[in-house]
Amino acid sequence: MTGQHRWSGLSRPLTLAALAAVPLAVLGVFFVLPVLGMISEGFWADGHFDPGAVVEVLGRPRVHRVVWFTVWSSVAGTLLSLLLGVPAAHLLHRRSFPGRRLLRALLLVPFVLPTVVVGVAFRELIGEAGPLGFLGLDGSAAAIVAGLVFFNVSVVIRAVGAAWETLDPRPAEAAAALGAGPAYVFRTVTLPMLRPAIVSAASVVFLFCATAFGVVLTLGGLRYSSVETEIYLLTTNLLDLQAAAALSIVQLLAIVALLLVTSRLRAVPDPTLARSTARPPRVALAAWPGDWPGVAVTTVVAVLVGLPIAALVTGSLRVGDGWGLANYRALTTEGSRQALLVPATDALVTSLRTAFDATWMSLSLGLLVAVVVSRRSHTRAERRARGLLDGLFLLPLGVSAVTLGFGFLITLDQPPVDFRDSLLLVPIAQALVALPLVVRTLAPVLGGVDDRQRQAAASLGAGPLRTFATVDLPALWKPLLAAAGFAFAVSLGEFGATSFLAREDHPTLPIVIFHLIGHPGAMNYGMALAASVVLAATTAVVLLLVERLRVPSVGAL
Repeated sequence: MTGQHRWSGLSRPLTLAALAAVPLAVLGVFFVLPVLGMISEGFWADGHFDPGAVVEVLGRPRVHRVVWFTVWSSVAGTLLSLLLGVPAAHLLHRRSFPGRRLLRALLLVPFVLPTVVVGVAFRELIGEAGPLGFLGLDGSAAAIVAGLVFFNVSVVIRAVGAAWETLDPRPAEAAAALGAGPAYVFRTVTLPMLRPAIVSAASVVFLFCATAFGVVLTLGGLRYSSVETEIYLLTTNLLDLQAAAALSIVQLLAIVALLLVTSRLRAVPDPTLARSTARPPRVALAAWPGDWPGVAVTTVVAVLVGLPIAALVTGSLRVGDGWGLANYRALTTEGSRQALLVPATDALVTSLRTAFDATWMSLSLGLLVAVVVSRRSHTRAERRARGLLDGLFLLPLGVSAVTLGFGFLITLDQPPVDFRDSLLLVPIAQALVALPLVVRTLAPVLGGVDDRQRQAAASLGAGPLRTFATVDLPALWKPLLAAAGFAFAVSLGEFGATSFLAREDHPTLPIVIFHLIGHPGAMNYGMALAASVVLAATTAVVLLLVERLRVPSVGAL
């Protein structure tokens, strides 16, 4: 019996190591190596350690302006997203009214829209010829912040709303019964209970704002630049790789620090936190005097989301002084003056194929990681090992897609890891971008499975694979489909890393859209609008299918 216990104690670490081996190898080659290469590019010049180069880059006045704009625009975008998202989350997740689920799904669509599409939609809305052109916001900082809020308010609605649905209503009801008003109840009871979800949503939104590459690139023009777009310009236009690496290092340190601070804030226990184990009852929509703030804010959010999309669709149908589908038919061409090397329809096929490859890669890796980090630990060493692995596989969340693509560009170009001509390089980069989302969708579900069921199956002679198929898989299939949908949508619209890595003869649709808006001519611009509508519709359909599965996603990050 002693030998059996020894083998059991030894087999668990061996199983843990075996399951983690492949994801760790992929992470080492396609994440750690590019990041280290990027750091080396910043600190080593001509083979010599030269930290002064980083200091010189950080001392440039333009870098100061870029960093300051990134910080304040991200803070503004985060605060506005919270101010709009929290009241909307209450109305959409704690009240019942006709069309609630459809409205909730539609307001979540911006989250999966490619950032370059968001930028194009806002340009069509606030440009000189747009419906809101009279406001003079084209090329302004306000337009960029509005684009950031458009993109991120759905994150707050989903994350905070999902947490709000699980709150135990009895503490708030008790406070109200004792004479407390709605505002006092929210401030003293509900808000402390929602604090972890709000902190989590705020950190994710700030991260998305700080790394919203496509939004700033298309709306900022030459006047405004974030750290993301500055890295891109330094690399592609100025060929100043050392300065780009220095900015990447600063961004990496800042984002990792943000994640660490957020993790500590979320880990602080709150004695007021109480959640109901049962499904919260459906609450009828309150009388107008009580719910008018939520209704008003949700209306503002709906207008903010609807206007750019409506302007995008309308603009894609405008042909000269009339209307028609000419812009969509032109997607089979290379545009005017040969703006493209391949038609946009070919780029769409490339995007779909790339997204399919990135999805199965991220699902394969994410499922292995989720299994490893979700199993119950029997020893302190095993618990620490699982915690370390969990943190390692969340590292791609702490590095922007632009930095990751830049790292790929400067490191994976020599044997034995020469992937310059490989068509798998783009889906691999996109799979790493989607990996944290997949892990955070699957791991909580696997962690919620009662370990005694696995033990019972094993005692009846079932092997590990049979146990997984009979115990874990029935609870996992819906979240697995949801994770596949999110990974596919994220890959379909990924622009940051792809802008560095995509081959000119195999561009994805976001790359084609960016090229089209950069070439003069009404035909090219109309094609960009039509391609944006096609890409937005594709990602929206994927999200709506995922929403029907009702699986939490972003808030878990």
